[in-house]
Amino acid sequence: MANSVAAAYPFIEVLIDTSALRPAGQRSPGVIAVVGVSTAGDAAANAPMVCDTLADAATHFGASSALTKSLALAFLQDPAPSKVYGVKIGGTGADADIVTALDALNAADDVDFVSLAGIVDPKLLLRLKEHVEQASAAGHKRLGVAMIDPAKAKTPTYATDAINTVHPSGGGVDLLSSVSRMVMIAARGATLADGATAADIATAGMAAIAGQAPATSMVLKRVRGISIPLQAQYTSAEIKALSEANIIPIIQPSMIVGGGFYFGEGRCFTSDASMLYIDIVRLLDDIDFRLKAGLIGLVGDARITRGGLTTVRSAVQGILGPLQRAAVIDGFDVQIPLLDTLAIPESARTATDTNLITTARANRSVDMLVSITYGPAVHRLHVTLQPKF
Repeated sequence: MANSVAAAYPFIEVLIDTSALRPAGQRSPGVIAVVGVSTAGDAAANAPMVCDTLADAATHFGASSALTKSLALAFLQDPAPSKVYGVKIGGTGADADIVTALDALNAADDVDFVSLAGIVDPKLLLRLKEHVEQASAAGHKRLGVAMIDPAKAKTPTYATDAINTVHPSGGGVDLLSSVSRMVMIAARGATLADGATAADIATAGMAAIAGQAPATSMVLKRVRGISIPLQAQYTSAEIKALSEANIIPIIQPSMIVGGGFYFGEGRCFTSDASMLYIDIVRLLDDIDFRLKAGLIGLVGDARITRGGLTTVRSAVQGILGPLQRAAVIDGFDVQIPLLDTLAIPESARTATDTNLITTARANRSVDMLVSITYGPAVHRLHVTLQPKF
C-alpha cells in the first residue's frame, strides 16, 4: 500500500537553480564596419567579414584594394577598435551596389560605426546617412563617418566651399543628420604615411573614435597613420569655420609635444543642438543597451506589485551605479510612478490611484523614468592673465 507521505530518505535534496548565473548581455561600443570596393580576395560581395589583422583584410579583399588600404588605417589606431568588419561592394560600385552592401550590415547588430572606404562623392555618402539613420531607428544604434575630399584644393574660399558641398543651406547634398547619426571629418591634403597615397581619413577617424570609451570627448584625440604637408594644413580661420559648421578638422597643434594629427572638434554633423557631441550620442547609446540587456530578464518575471517593481528599480540602480562610480555619469534617478502608488495603503488610495493600478495590471505595462546627470569634458577654457609688479 502506497504511503501518502514521502519517506525521509535521502534526507536532504539539493536542487540547483542556475538562473542567477545567467550573464547580462554585453555590447562592445567600439565595433566598426568599412564598406568599400575590392576586385580581389576570397570574400564574397555583400558579406560582412571580420578582420582581426591586416593579413586577414588582404586575404579577404586583396592587398592593394581601396577597402584593404582603408582597413589598414583602422588597424593603426591606438587604442584600436574592438572589432573590425569589412564588406566588399558588389557590381560596379554604383549607388545601388552601395545600398546593397550597407544593407548586408543590417543583421550585424553589434556594429557601432560605418564608413565608405575612400568615397567622397556626397551623393554616395547620402546612402551612408540613410543607412545609419534607418538602422538606429530600428534599434541598431550606429554612427556614420564621412569625409570632405582630402584632394580638394586650397583656395581663399575653401571652408565655405567645403561646407556647401555637404550642407543643405549651401545648396549641397543634405548630409546633415537631424538625429545626430553622422560625423563629418575634413583633412585637406591627407595622405598615408608614404606621402603619396590619399588617406581615407573617414575610416581612420572612425577607428580612432571607436577605440575610445563612449563618454570620452574626441577633442584633441589623436588620429594615426596619416600625413598632411604643412602647406595644406588648415589656418585658424578655416579651423573655426569648419568647426562651427559641425565638420571636424584634423589639425597638428604645435603645443602638443611629439607632433601628430588630432581632432580639432568633437561634434556630430547634426542640426540637433541637444545632441551635438559625439560622446553624448555614444554614451546614451551605451546606456540604452545596458538598460535593455539588464532588464530583459525581468520581463515576464517581475510582477506588478510593490515588491516586483522594487526589484525592477534595484536592477536599474545596479546597472547605472557602476557608471556613476567610474565617473562616467555624475548621478542618476529612477522613478516608477506606479511604485509610488502601490506604496499607498489600499484603504487610503483614491479612485485615480486604483484606476492606475488596475490599468497597469490589465495592460501589463509599467512606465519608468530614468534620468542621468552627465558631466562632459572641458572643450574651451577662458583664461584671464593678470600681470602685477
